[in-house]
Amino acid sequence: MADTTADAPACDIDGTCYCPLTGVIGTLSQKYAMQLVSIIGAHDSLRFAEIEAHLPTASTSTISKRLDEFEEAGLVSRTQYNEIPPRVEYALTEDGDELRTRLEPILEWAASTE
Repeated sequence: MADTTADAPACDIDGTCYCPLTGVIGTLSQKYAMQLVSIIGAHDSLRFAEIEAHLPTASTSTISKRLDEFEEAGLVSRTQYNEIPPRVEYALTEDGDELRTRLEPILEWAASTE
């Protein structure tokens, strides 16, 4: 029978627990994840083709997968309009916007190290 006990929390010497970071790091470490948060957040909303234009090196399937993951995580909202041709727009949710705000210092630091 497999051991079903949970691993002990990963804590620092001072007792700070980093367990909540696991999901966040898993999401943000995906290819183009941080770029997508920044790109979408820089606009009120964007259509898929507009997002692709900002990430010319990313494949359509990768962008689509990230957007699905972000929607599931509550970071991005997807609005589909019943028009011909169909129109879908993506925007950051409140949580996504908060994430973008918190990523800005990291992005500034990364730019300063280049």
